[in-house]
Amino acid sequence: MAAREMEIGGPVEYVVTLTSGNNGIVNLRCMGKVLRLQKNTAEDAVEPAVEVAISLERYEFMRSNGHSHSEVA
Repeated sequence: MAAREMEIGGPVEYVVTLTSGNNGIVNLRCMGKVLRLQKNTAEDAVEPAVEVAISLERYEFMRSNGHSHSEVA
């Protein structure tokens, strides 16, 4: 979902990648809601930059074997 399509209170989904020197990579699929949007326009920018504040309501561990495990934040 592009930031210009987001609206306050609307759903958002994102992936957070955590890395560890010994254990490799863990991806978290996160679901939440848009809390705040702020568009910053610069005179020389092609598209305005958008700052977004989002909540974390639920997440799933994404495993390489295609299975996931859900958690509530």
